[in-house]
Amino acid sequence: MFKIKTLSFTILIFYSTLNYGQFTDVINSNRPGQSMAAFSVGLTVIQAELGVNYAKEKFDDADYKADIWSSDLTLRYGIFYEQLELIANFEYQNEKITTPYFDTKESGLNRTLLGAKFLVYDPVKNYEDKPNLYSWKANHKFNFRQFIPAVALYGGVNINLDRNKFLRPEIPREEAFSLKGMILTQNQFGRYTFLTNIILDKFPSQRNSIDYVLTMTRGFNSRVSGFIEIQGFNNNYYKEHFFRTGAAYLVKQNIQIDASIGSNFQASPNLIFGGLGVSWRFDANYSELMLRIPKEDTRSKEDKKQDKSKDKSKSKKKKRLDVVGEDEKKK
Repeated sequence: MFKIKTLSFTILIFYSTLNYGQFTDVINSNRPGQSMAAFSVGLTVIQAELGVNYAKEKFDDADYKADIWSSDLTLRYGIFYEQLELIANFEYQNEKITTPYFDTKESGLNRTLLGAKFLVYDPVKNYEDKPNLYSWKANHKFNFRQFIPAVALYGGVNINLDRNKFLRPEIPREEAFSLKGMILTQNQFGRYTFLTNIILDKFPSQRNSIDYVLTMTRGFNSRVSGFIEIQGFNNNYYKEHFFRTGAAYLVKQNIQIDASIGSNFQASPNLIFGGLGVSWRFDANYSELMLRIPKEDTRSKEDKKQDKSKDKSKSKKKKRLDVVGEDEKKK
């Protein structure tokens, strides 16, 4: 998941008195993991994230095997505000099931999700990290501020087109529409980025689920990053945890490629999966946003008093000149 957050996602704190918005110099993709970052792509920025995946499921107790090919597409667009992003997710799945009694094949849209994300809190906004010019130790001491996460909220609608094709017969069918909500947090620990997603999915249907995703990403250099991730699902019909790992490579400023592999924690059924992906960003319409950080007044109290008295004397002098000018006009 080359969120390249490790290298450029700090929402850059400048040495001057400027602080920029959501946009980063290089593409910021959520691939190849399943978590979502707190920050948006930037106002007017369009981003596409495409993946091709293969999974093999084996259930020894039921003598059941499944080969699953899928492709997923995520479209992201920054709209109205730097903090706001519209997101559309689609997944097309082709599944072949083999048992001693029958073989079946199914294909269709396994996921259609439309939603939006909004950054509600950015810990570095309007914050200036001033260097200590007299102490190297003070500049390199542990900073507890990094434990304060950026926080975003996500809301979306699941649209059930072909999803029920892929559910086991004993599981209740899903409704045509259901809701999905998430709380997203993001911490930056030097070269590491830690993401947490707490998810309430398919609400208020019988299959509503409380899920989570935890992702740690590390940037190794300006082009390569790696990640590890744990994802969990918890509802009345399905409880499972998955582990993923992978890497991403920055081909160009706006193009990233990635690869990942993973597995579930259960032995039966056992699921192994992997995927390849590419992310592309179009940012020609983006106008750089700069937020001014108020400068701190470092003058002493005596200097402030002197400056105030000078301002008062100047204003009195100006008033006298204005009065004299008015008198001369009357004459």
